[in-house]
Amino acid sequence: MLVREPIFCGACTAVVTPFDDTGAVDYAALEALLEEQIQSGIDAICICGTTGETATLSTREYISVVETCVKRIGGRVPVIAGAGSNDTAKAAYLAQHAQDAGADALLIVTPYYNKTSQPGLLKHYDYIAERVEKPIILYNVPSRTGVSFTAHTYQRLAENPKINGVKEASGNLSLVVHTRNLCGPDFTIWSGNDDHVVPMMSLGAKGVISVAANLVPQAVVKMTHLCLENDFQAACQIQLEYADLIDALFSDVNPIPIKAALNLLNKKAGTLRLPLCEMSEEKLETLKNAMLRIGLLA
Repeated sequence: MLVREPIFCGACTAVVTPFDDTGAVDYAALEALLEEQIQSGIDAICICGTTGETATLSTREYISVVETCVKRIGGRVPVIAGAGSNDTAKAAYLAQHAQDAGADALLIVTPYYNKTSQPGLLKHYDYIAERVEKPIILYNVPSRTGVSFTAHTYQRLAENPKINGVKEASGNLSLVVHTRNLCGPDFTIWSGNDDHVVPMMSLGAKGVISVAANLVPQAVVKMTHLCLENDFQAACQIQLEYADLIDALFSDVNPIPIKAALNLLNKKAGTLRLPLCEMSEEKLETLKNAMLRIGLLA
């Protein structure tokens, strides 16, 4: 019988990629953000995901960012590298480079724009899995890609020992239920939505790959660990306490608000790369007010 251990349990931060005023990657700021995450007790780091604006990184920048992260983390927690593309061969190429750079696992999103069918998803992930040794985390985010896994596709992919589980960001709790029933407990599910952490963990998810943890890592760690201890009532209080902040962090396209929030705290998240641009004054004020309510801003 296939038995897989989760890459991590608890809270994983989907880290932003800081850019300086010239638009270049700010590696010193990145290392500072990573070190702060470690000191906050985070369970894993996801580098070069959606929050890391990976779609705008050149291949050379991508490899350098992953290498920088792996070196700074130094084995203290697992490093998960985003390596997705709508071109299967390119996704495999990025995955191989992330693996060579020392990443512990690979986060691979469903193909976007040209999308694919469910059989196409099977071929896509089988192709990549044949070409890497590191475990793969599937990434389901149909709001961005236009395609979603079905539970039966998860069931088929779960037969592959290199596929460790899925970052499930569809918001479809019924899909989580059916996936748990079909795939068994060793196919790990992680929440991909900060507002669904407690509901998904109550259904058996093992944690979250989080945007909010860039800003409030200790709260996200505590919430997920309470869930792992089956104290869902206490975890629910944290989920509710941070609900307004999470809403504000997704009031514009991620990672626009999280970078704005970090910059408000002088965390040097830096600029955005086009086509992303600064949030409106109205949305920024909503974000500031949410941060004020939980004491992040004086």
